[in-house]
Amino acid sequence: MILSQSEQYQEQLNGIFQALADPTRRAVLARLGLGPASISDLAKPFDMALPSFMKHIHLLEGSGLIRTHKEGRVRTCALEKKPFAAVETWLSTQRVIWEGRTDRLEQFVTATQDKEESR
Repeated sequence: MILSQSEQYQEQLNGIFQALADPTRRAVLARLGLGPASISDLAKPFDMALPSFMKHIHLLEGSGLIRTHKEGRVRTCALEKKPFAAVETWLSTQRVIWEGRTDRLEQFVTATQDKEESR
């Protein structure tokens, strides 16, 4: 099945927001914001088995938010910037839409109050 660019964009956003929905994954992203880290270093603060933690890493990698590479026996993770830009673009678009809606609501309420006061 071939997806349009819009559908691909929506799929990408779905994966990103799914990844961001979990506090463990958000904590991993926050740590990676300081710089690349090995999986073992990333897993230390969490009280879970490594295979369970790896599911989080795989989901983050699948969403495109991080990339991993292996050097010898150490797998290192780093943030990918591009997906964050996609989220920022989507949020900016939503902000414009909702600011317009709230502005129109404010105008309506003000006009309604003015009409009632002039009675």
